[in-house]
Amino acid sequence: MELKKNLRFLLFASISILILTGCNKASEEILLGGLPLYSSTLKSRAITEENKTGAKGQGGQELGGRKGAACFLHLMPGESYTFAEIEGPGVIRHIWMTIQDEGPVKMRNMILRFYWDEQTTPSIEAPITDFFGNSHGRLSSFDSEFLTVERSGLNCYFPMPFMKKARLVVHNESDTEVLRFFYQLDYTIGDEVSAETPYFHSQFRRVLNTTMYEDYVILDGVEGKGRFMGASIGIVDRFHGKNVWWGEGEVKMYIDGDTDFPTICGTGSEDYVGSAWGLQEFNARYFGAPLIKDQYISYYRFHVLDPVYFSKDIKVSIQQIGNDGSPDHADPDGPLGELIARGWYKKDRLGGGNFERVDDYCSTAYWYQTLPTKPFPLFPDKQTRSKDLNN
Repeated sequence: MELKKNLRFLLFASISILILTGCNKASEEILLGGLPLYSSTLKSRAITEENKTGAKGQGGQELGGRKGAACFLHLMPGESYTFAEIEGPGVIRHIWMTIQDEGPVKMRNMILRFYWDEQTTPSIEAPITDFFGNSHGRLSSFDSEFLTVERSGLNCYFPMPFMKKARLVVHNESDTEVLRFFYQLDYTIGDEVSAETPYFHSQFRRVLNTTMYEDYVILDGVEGKGRFMGASIGIVDRFHGKNVWWGEGEVKMYIDGDTDFPTICGTGSEDYVGSAWGLQEFNARYFGAPLIKDQYISYYRFHVLDPVYFSKDIKVSIQQIGNDGSPDHADPDGPLGELIARGWYKKDRLGGGNFERVDDYCSTAYWYQTLPTKPFPLFPDKQTRSKDLNN
């Protein structure tokens, strides 16, 4: 009798374990936003100024839990602040931050540099506004798949895996103090990350005067396996007000050894952003233009359902070609005369109203690649970053 009782207990326990295991397995197979409804291995953490290590049960302790240290105070010119250091493996899931908007030059000279594992070369290097999809230091609200800006609230949802360590630094390279720097970093630990996992990267560039007939380079020098995710691109249009169009240039992607010609080539700049016959302010999940005002143009494009993979290397560029609506050469004494005299306008070799331009371009590229990160090109200096932003 006792034996039967014990057998019934063991059978009930086994069935219960199977049911619970099945539930756990089912919940881990059902995904919400690419993540399981429940995970027995992932642990949720967050870093703020009140919990700088993200330790369990250690958030919001200042002033007895009454909002005592919501931000970092007094980041002086030339100073840097490491606002997160996390031991892996893990994945950064969301970054929110804000500083008081004190104008385009100030915002353009707040620089983010993120380091993965034990690398001394940053894998992310960009001005804070450009990284969050706003070119020219100007904040414009928009909502997209990975980046969202609401007033001065900056949000990033690019997943950022790391195996050993993540170190996130903000640099004040402006001429004035940042009184308050607010931030929250939401992440998980316990993720499966290996040497074969592509890590998130982002790189800012600006060229004040592109070279005639040479495409502006958005991304180059990448080696490894990974995926190009897209870019935010900015133009200070010196042709503004002269009744000409800037966006005939095609986006080119040279993949895995391409030399003279790319594997992927688009049909025009505004076409690349999902628009056509011009570009106006709008925002959508994978592409948009947060800022089209006066001479300032800012747009973004993300490759999600149209992935761009590479196995060895990748280069991405965009042509500087405009259209003046006329098949003939522009009048050197007309509205474009000064630009023609400077050598910023040439129509030879092109027809149908198209012309070659010299432009002021900036960009922030986003991509994943396996480590190591090759050192980026020399970061644009303060004068280059700041020029013509207060017009």
